[in-house]
Formats: sequence, C-alpha cells, structure tokens
Amino acid sequence: MVSLGLEDKVIVVTGGNRGIGAAIVSLLTDLGAKVAYTDLAATNPKGLGIVADVTKLESMEEAARKIEAELGPVYGIVANAGITRDNFFAKLTPEDWDMVINVNLKGVNHTIKPFIEGMYERQAGSIVCISSISGDRGNAGQTNYAATKAAVIGLVKSLAREAARYNIRANAIAPGFINTEMTLAIPEKVRDKITAEIPFRRFGEPDDIAWATAYLLSPVASSYVSGEVLRVNGAHHT
Repeated sequence: MVSLGLEDKVIVVTGGNRGIGAAIVSLLTDLGAKVAYTDLAATNPKGLGIVADVTKLESMEEAARKIEAELGPVYGIVANAGITRDNFFAKLTPEDWDMVINVNLKGVNHTIKPFIEGMYERQAGSIVCISSISGDRGNAGQTNYAATKAAVIGLVKSLAREAARYNIRANAIAPGFINTEMTLAIPEKVRDKITAEIPFRRFGEPDDIAWATAYLLSPVASSYVSGEVLRVNGAHHT
C-alpha cells in the first residue's frame, strides 16, 4: 500500500470541531497521524481536542504546550479556523471588520507562532493555511473576509521563502463553495445562481479539502511543493 507518510506525525488543526476542520481531523486520524485540534468547543470525538481561542496568542501558546506534552513535537500545522461577517463594504461595521481580521488573519499568526521555532530546529514540517476563492478572486459582500484570505496567501508565499532553508514547507488551499454550515446560510436563490456558475454544477464537500490538505502535509507526495495556492473549487475560478 502506498503511504502519504503521515503515520505518527503530530499535526495541529485549528477550528477542528466541525465543517472542513472536522473533516481534516477525521481523515488525518484515519491516515495514522496523531491529530490535535483547537476550537472554542472540543466535542469532535476524533483527535485530541483543546479548547483555545486563535484570536489570543497566549491561548494558542498554552494549547501548544498541552499538545506537545501529550503527543510530542509538532510536524504539521493546519490553520483552518475562520469566520464570516458578510455585508456590503459601505455597511460593514468596525466590529465586523475587526472580528474577521482577528480570527482569519491574526489567528493564523497566533497558530503558527508557538510551533515554528521548534519546527525550524527539527528541520521538518509542513504548514497549510486555508484561504478561499474569495481571497483569490474577490467576492461582493465579503470585503473583510476576502481581505483576510488574500492576506493569508501573501503570508504563505513569504513564509515559504523564509522557511525553505529549514526544510519547512508552507502552502495554502483556496476552497470554492463547500457544503458546510457556513454555506447553508446562503439563500436558496443565491445558492442556485452560484451553482450555475460552477462547471461541476455542485458545491464541493469537506472531504475534498481534507484530501487536499493531506496531500500538502505529506512529506512523500508534496516534498517539493511550497509557496503554492491549491484551488479546490470545481473549476469555478482557474
């Protein structure tokens, strides 16, 4: 059997309690990884659940200490936690702008920071940040969300250049519209319009993103891939 080489690798996933994060935790566990996840609640039965807040660096530092004490040195990071607060730009409140930036952008920094020096010392590891089609091409009503997801792409491309000397890879995934609680909130007429624009004529599934994540984490399948944005969107945006 061909292996992705993730057996016994310690991998941390933020926002792992539901949706795309839960799918990533489940698949990585099935592939033999030692998975820890953080979220504001920890009810996912798979993986080691740690209650932590990505908007607070000290909370993620404490989570990092717990994870490495229980599972060992971290090999992989999946910065997945994210929220939306959608509205047209002129109507966005400062609170909605700041909240999205705090989770989707500062949260990525707070996720990577506690682990990166240890990964550099061990000279092994992979970082995957979940961006979005909105950050790749823009989307009306999501200027705050798109800004954070575009920034994540810039972060990954720069970090990949810095981290390569330590044999650490950094990549992003830009999902299209995926069947999650987030997209269930889209009104039916809008959903139908979006679906008509997608060549596959359907939304993706969380497992589509989970497999893409496993590929980018793999020291076997993607050992020479870094600084890339993997679009998983059914050819909605190419």
